[in-house]
Amino acid sequence: MKSSEWGWQIDPLGLRLTLNTIWDRYQKPIFIVENGLGAVNTSDENGYVVDDYRIDYYVKAMREAINEDGVILWGYMAWGCIDLVPAGTGEMKKRYGFIYINRDNEDKGTLKRSKKKSFDWYKEVIATNGASVK
Repeated sequence: MKSSEWGWQIDPLGLRLTLNTIWDRYQKPIFIVENGLGAVNTSDENGYVVDDYRIDYYVKAMREAINEDGVILWGYMAWGCIDLVPAGTGEMKKRYGFIYINRDNEDKGTLKRSKKKSFDWYKEVIATNGASVK
């Protein structure tokens, strides 16, 4: 099983199985209120980050749970839309958001914000109610 740089397991199938378990047990619509992947991001000179790992993270597993398994999932909230300093590690290099902040662990950078690739992708997911997820 894949893990993040911080040793957290990346397990989309586990999310799908958990959604199925909760649905089977309670038969109530589900709303995931906090979920995300902390990762080191490398930006280009314009602050653009290609973060395909975030795009591939869990949304496809949720779509499969809805379309193939019959789970009613009303919503999903990613762990922050903008990069933040995680309370657990205090490291700016561990990034969660769809928007990159030019800042590093030594408190250097311009604080300029720029959209990551996942920003426009997630915007499309929202606009299509998940239909754009393949």
